[in-house]
Amino acid sequence: MATDVVMPQMGESIVEGTLTKWLKKPGDKVTRDEPLFEISTDKVDAEIPAPASGVLKEVKVAEGTTVQVNTVVGVIDAEGSAAAAPAPAPAAAPAKAAKAPEQAKPAFGTSAPAAKPAAKEAAAAKSAPAAVAVASEAAGPATNVVMPQMGESIVEGTLTKWLKQVGEKVTRDEPLFEISTDKVDAEIPAPASGVLTEIKVQAGTTVQVNTVVGVIGGAAGATAPAAAKPAEPAKAAAPAAAKAAVPVAAPIAAPAAGNGQRIRSSPLVRRIARDKNIDLSNVTGTGLSGRISKHDILNYIQTHGAGAAAPARPARAAAAATVIPMQAPGAGSGIAVGPDLPDDVVPLTVMRKKIAEHMIASRRTSAHVHCMFEVDMTRIVSLRARLRKEWEARNSAKLTFMPFFARAAVLALRQWPIVNASMTEEAVRYHKHVNLGIAVALENGLIVPVVKHCEERSFVGLQRGITDVGERARSKKLKPEEVQGSTFTITNPGQFGAVFGLPIINQPNAAIMGVGGITKTPLVLADAEGNDTIAIRSVVHLTLGYDHRIIDGAVADQFMAQVKKNLENWEEDIG
Repeated sequence: MATDVVMPQMGESIVEGTLTKWLKKPGDKVTRDEPLFEISTDKVDAEIPAPASGVLKEVKVAEGTTVQVNTVVGVIDAEGSAAAAPAPAPAAAPAKAAKAPEQAKPAFGTSAPAAKPAAKEAAAAKSAPAAVAVASEAAGPATNVVMPQMGESIVEGTLTKWLKQVGEKVTRDEPLFEISTDKVDAEIPAPASGVLTEIKVQAGTTVQVNTVVGVIGGAAGATAPAAAKPAEPAKAAAPAAAKAAVPVAAPIAAPAAGNGQRIRSSPLVRRIARDKNIDLSNVTGTGLSGRISKHDILNYIQTHGAGAAAPARPARAAAAATVIPMQAPGAGSGIAVGPDLPDDVVPLTVMRKKIAEHMIASRRTSAHVHCMFEVDMTRIVSLRARLRKEWEARNSAKLTFMPFFARAAVLALRQWPIVNASMTEEAVRYHKHVNLGIAVALENGLIVPVVKHCEERSFVGLQRGITDVGERARSKKLKPEEVQGSTFTITNPGQFGAVFGLPIINQPNAAIMGVGGITKTPLVLADAEGNDTIAIRSVVHLTLGYDHRIIDGAVADQFMAQVKKNLENWEEDIG
């Protein structure tokens, strides 16, 4: 009996997914719940398990293809019959090229010389028959290379760099080009093996998802290798000219190792290397094929430290040498003015552009008003200091201040449900659950994972939920549904030293609470008889940004007064 393998729905608003890699090929045996293929969105990369045991009979959707959820992407024969399975196998054969080079060439339709020993291959590579073999590969069936969709809300991407040039051989799953979106910088693998015969979209260009950006194979490539070869010496002899031709929006070029091979790394790793002046050829990569990960370079910096200051840029040095020093602004003033050096102009990343768009859209959508309350946190600060070690040992988690603020807000939201609501075009939607969005700062942006059903969680459950989504947000392991569905947001600029902030509402929420830093401050206190004294207290400033279209100022103030009361008179058992 045949079982259809479908593209799963990874969240309530997810309508499609990109199949990035098959982990099995037609004819392979599979076991139920064994990882079968990988999909990718802007929030998560996931391995999808097999729905049944048997033999993978058919692959209906090729790697790199974006399809609607519930689309049939393959078929498993539960009876184990795979008589027709070997036929499609060549499409997946390149994945084993590293282990069995002699089997890789026939998969592309080339002849027996590919099975010769390495020494003979090297000699053949310089001869005319090799060029004929390359042309044969290029003249095979054409495979379109498309701009992938990295999430359900992503409609375009910027192709920042081609890692291969026209006429060069590519291997299936080998990094082919780099893209940038508002969520991620990523290397996109080749969908097939062969020769890159055409580049349709140049580096630095932003195009719609599913746009064809290049072609692998096809008749157009039959003469491409011959035309490409003469240009290579010129490229080597004139690196300055080649560098000048790179578009302004192009990312940092991938460095080469001492043996001339390209060092495998991501745009993020290369950016860190540039900022810290690290030579990537000195960093050992632990990833696939020696790929340098973020973890690798951070470990290197921790062990060896950052590099020495980089020498001045040639262009800037030339400018400094030719600029005539300015005269002092006034006679006899004695003020020395240096040369007028040019400013650095750095193009916005796609992620930064999208954040800007979201913030402006929120400002245009909601009528923003803010109120601020001063809260005495002395009782909670003392409680945390007294119980912290015992609590952390008992619950195997860190005890931060965030669950206190979250719990106080949740209790107040149950009393003032309008603050937990959202506005539609014609109505106000009151949410049954309190789903807290917790703003998390990343290296190159901001993300708001969501802790669901907070009204049902204990204090310990809140701390664990907040810690969990925060750690997985920073390691990019969140699921799509974990960044959706928030009803109220908390942001904590105080962790960086801010006294308070005026946060922008996280749409479609009606309000957002900003938590400032906890500082020791002199306060005037009154005893039971009305006598005033001055005492040093631990104080925090909480700010509520709210949508005045649906929340009145009086309601916002009463809500925050309840949050203040919950914190200052804390009596709840923290577990």
